[in-house]
Amino acid sequence: QVQLVESGGGLVQAGGSLRLSCAASGRTVSSYAMGWFRQAPGKEREFVAAIKRTGGTLYNARSVKGRFTISRDNAKNMVYLQMNSLKPEDTAVYYCAADATRSSPTREYEYDYWGQGTQVTVSS
Repeated sequence: QVQLVESGGGLVQAGGSLRLSCAASGRTVSSYAMGWFRQAPGKEREFVAAIKRTGGTLYNARSVKGRFTISRDNAKNMVYLQMNSLKPEDTAVYYCAADATRSSPTREYEYDYWGQGTQVTVSS
């Protein structure tokens, strides 16, 4: 089992950058596929990015590819989401998630563990 705690959210102007962090405790992040999702008001939770156990990465190409980068630090047991060129439509609560079994999870139901979320607000 793993516990996840997100941090790093906040208010930023359009075009700015933020780095979200996800601290994991219990088991090492390399034991899981780790993902980031987001949920805007009135919308369904949306896949943003994932890093596989192998270190390979997946992105929601339509929404964030080329602007966001997911990474992990096994020694610190952390996962990060670097977000650049932020847009107002990136405003959402961002969640970190862990999947214990699948190799390339991109669906919400595929993830076993979730953090509490961190708010990101991008002003125009």
